[in-house]
Amino acid sequence: MNRSPRIRALIALTAVALSLYIAFTVPVRLGLDLRGGTQFVLETRPTADDADSEATDRTMEVLRGRVDALGVTEPTLTRSGTDRIVVELPGVQDPRKAADVLGRTARLTFHHVLGTAADTATPPESLPERPHQLVLPDESGQALRLQAASLTGKAVDRAAARFDQQGGAGWHVTVDFEGAGKEGWARLTGEAACRPAGDPARRVAIVLDDKIISSPQVDPSVACGSGIGGGSTRITGTFGDSEAHELALLINGGALPVPVETIEQRTVGPTLGAEALTASAWAAAVGTVLTSLFMIVVYRLLGVLATVALACYGLISYAALAALGATLTLPGLAGFVLAIGMAVDANVLVFERAREEYAARSRPTPRASLTAGFRGAFSAIADSNITTLIAAGLLFFLASGPVRGFGVTLGIGVLASMVSALVITRALAEYAVARRGVRRRPRLTGIAHIGAVRDRLTHADPRLMRHPRRWLAVSAAALVLAGSGIALRGLDFGVEFTGGRLVEYATDTPVDVDRARTALAEAGFPRAVVQTSGENQLTFRTHRLTDAEAASLTETVGTLTGKADLLRDETIGPSLGKELRHGALIALAVALVAQLCYLAARFRWLLGTSAVAALAHDVVVLVGVFAWLGKPIDGVFLAALLTVIGYSVNDSVVLFDRIRELARRDRAAPFARVADRALLQTLPRTVNTGVGAAFILTALAVLGGETLTDFALALLIGLAVGTCSSMFTATPLAVELHSRA
Repeated sequence: MNRSPRIRALIALTAVALSLYIAFTVPVRLGLDLRGGTQFVLETRPTADDADSEATDRTMEVLRGRVDALGVTEPTLTRSGTDRIVVELPGVQDPRKAADVLGRTARLTFHHVLGTAADTATPPESLPERPHQLVLPDESGQALRLQAASLTGKAVDRAAARFDQQGGAGWHVTVDFEGAGKEGWARLTGEAACRPAGDPARRVAIVLDDKIISSPQVDPSVACGSGIGGGSTRITGTFGDSEAHELALLINGGALPVPVETIEQRTVGPTLGAEALTASAWAAAVGTVLTSLFMIVVYRLLGVLATVALACYGLISYAALAALGATLTLPGLAGFVLAIGMAVDANVLVFERAREEYAARSRPTPRASLTAGFRGAFSAIADSNITTLIAAGLLFFLASGPVRGFGVTLGIGVLASMVSALVITRALAEYAVARRGVRRRPRLTGIAHIGAVRDRLTHADPRLMRHPRRWLAVSAAALVLAGSGIALRGLDFGVEFTGGRLVEYATDTPVDVDRARTALAEAGFPRAVVQTSGENQLTFRTHRLTDAEAASLTETVGTLTGKADLLRDETIGPSLGKELRHGALIALAVALVAQLCYLAARFRWLLGTSAVAALAHDVVVLVGVFAWLGKPIDGVFLAALLTVIGYSVNDSVVLFDRIRELARRDRAAPFARVADRALLQTLPRTVNTGVGAAFILTALAVLGGETLTDFALALLIGLAVGTCSSMFTATPLAVELHSRA
């Protein structure tokens, strides 16, 4: 007895059971663009004496303490390379305060005061001369001369913000010293106590990041040389509640080992994040239901089983994402969209192949036809998935930011789709077609006929590759039209690739774009790019702004409408924008070369070159369409572009796999005729897969909200272009190259 069906059934049950357990016990981590909050990318600036990696590790520990003290729920700190730290703060909508707390070096020192800057007399004997004197203004602005630090923040045990209700001094910060710090504080205050009352030298200066935050006189009750015992002091000043708590937080967190610079900052409002998540869920649900209904109508019982397997695919993908601790972001959803299409495509490939086998046999049975269908479609499924996995792996290792997240989710989705189609669908289908009631009514399976599309093509027998140059001329015309859009209109790169600041507001009333541009120009932002997104949403993109300039921008927007709520705020430094742009291009180029090498090894250089040429054609056409439409080229578009490349290479692999198979059967047949037959035989699969994917993408475009509109539009355009290019660019190019060779 053949044990393979039992083994497949056991593997399927194990995968589903394990995925259910993980799905109910391990929550998936959502990116800030789906749940709202603020993300910082900090870059350390180590000195020559500090190793980059070690300095970054020490800095992370200090930052972790500061983030914990902020009271943020579920914060995340991760390393990125040797000198970058990614900090995610869910729910934080005031990035200025968080950035100030995270970016402050917080070097705390305690100094003798020698006198005012105007007093150049030598210090008294009780205050020995020390090198490296400092001149800093005190709280009132008077310049003081300070000796080198007697104590640093390392001597501090803890600090706490207090409110003096009895004395009426308001908010202050108490500082407790530990170990040798207690003796050092007593010695410092004891030396200052030797000076007469009113003498500036009786003061002790407390300095934070080269700024005097407090310089109190030592109390007259303190005797010379004895100092203040107990190892504690009080920092007073014009503190409010938040300032006192922030100062205590910085002192407790300690000083950063090296300075840090914020090279990227993103803030997504909770409304926008919640809307994006809800819209994505609705779009995915509606699209999957429509796709499932289409599969059931076309393939009947096997369509029902494929729908069950598709649900298992979603479960396995979710569980894998949660188990790996990966973060699901909006661009990352593109990977799952592509993988859903590939899961549907694998089922369609098998079912269409089973239909061919059923029609070709003299005494057909659904069970034998289905087994032959899985066997015949395996090479096409494996090749298309392997080429996609190559691209996903290279994007993960070579790219960064949203492109890397796309690679993670794409890789997970592709592996889950293979398990869904080759294991779960097959286990369910083999069990179903073996039932007596199904054997008696074979048409119930959906594979006991060749299908309406294949039937019409068989009778019509169009010779599509009779004139391949005509199709190449149409492709060339599309390239020229797209290229002219890029040349004439230019590309509107987003802040991810150019650096700068992007701010989006939701207004209570519609705002005229021209009026907004005029108001911003008068406010000092003449180069700001103003766009509307949705009925009552305004987006501004400009150079990198200071916090004061950002506040001025918000104030200007407030004059245009009654109410303006911040939806999104993104800041990316020019160096990071350049790095992301170059990294994405390098990853894309290497992925294309790797796919070319794999396709050449599997299908010969002729077919591999034709497939990659079709990919390049799709990239140029899609970018050109977005140039003509004036749509931004940002991280979301890049994820959509990579998805389109995946669809296109998948179509080309399926078609070339059939060409290779037919060429082996009839080596004497002309290549053009073989390509014609392969094109007609795979066209039903192309139509059914395209319709299934179109349902999902249309649902994203209609229900996905403003955030997903451009993404879904790019995918719909790319789906049409990629499908056509595999048939009418890659195939005629292969025919033409073969005739010349």
